[in-house]
Amino acid sequence: MGKVAFVFPGQASQYPGMGKELAEKYPAARAVFDEADKALGFSISKICFAGTEDELKLTANTQPAILTCSVAVYRVLADRGLTPDFVAGHSLGEYSALVAAGAVKFSDAVQLVRKRGTYMQEAVPAGVGAMAAIMGLSPAVVADACKRATNGEICSAANLNSPEQTVISGHAGAVKRAVEIASQLGAKRAVILAVSAPFHSALMMPAQERLAQDLKSVVFRNLSVPLVTNVDADTISTGDEAREALIRQVTMPVRWEESVRLLIDESVNTFVEVGPGRVLTGLLRQIERSVATLNVEDEKSLAATVEKIAGARSDAA
Repeated sequence: MGKVAFVFPGQASQYPGMGKELAEKYPAARAVFDEADKALGFSISKICFAGTEDELKLTANTQPAILTCSVAVYRVLADRGLTPDFVAGHSLGEYSALVAAGAVKFSDAVQLVRKRGTYMQEAVPAGVGAMAAIMGLSPAVVADACKRATNGEICSAANLNSPEQTVISGHAGAVKRAVEIASQLGAKRAVILAVSAPFHSALMMPAQERLAQDLKSVVFRNLSVPLVTNVDADTISTGDEAREALIRQVTMPVRWEESVRLLIDESVNTFVEVGPGRVLTGLLRQIERSVATLNVEDEKSLAATVEKIAGARSDAA
């Protein structure tokens, strides 16, 4: 059997009720939700289990909610003896991956992402920024559309997700112009996203500067397994590298396709999406169909993944 990578989802994977089933059944998962509530001083578990879609959509809630749910799932997998050879996370998911790799304490991480969400929300006044997803054009063509759309404003790639999908970010007017240009250039789809801020663009610099101060005051340890960072699409193993990558990540694009290809070059042939939703599973299929993709977010997906990985490992033995 090749190697296994655990990948952790980012914003937009949230849904009401996430994590509830595992928290009710597994003490390891419940403990994570309890720890998050205590660290934050309010009940994020209640927002995950019983909150409305609107409550979950607020960035300052979304980020700690997804992190908590992902780490809870990870702890259940670890209890079953399933551990990865590599970890990676999409944007916010990089924090979940670093907790899984033992680089940062969960209670620190959940407070950090709550602040991260707040800072991102406050960096740009509502309506000034926007993001859009462009489907069916190469990243190079999307970059050209962004360049042509700027007119002195900011518009750039935010998430290089797959050969088929690039998300762009920047000033609302420039993003709208880029969407129109991309459509003229033959994009299959080009849609403005329902997000509250222009993430991973230069407009996030105020958030990056505020978050850098918080990141510098938190202890980062060396990683127990290598992590592939968003900003460089490269493996890291030290706490200092992890902290520095999280700082730059706020304004820089998520190089997801390159990260996945690096993992495949490192002999990873099984990817497990750990946490709510199946966004990364969908992107993995667009990037490389030959790898096995699994996901764990509830009891049913947990059982299926445990069975498949145990089966593959015994075949390889």
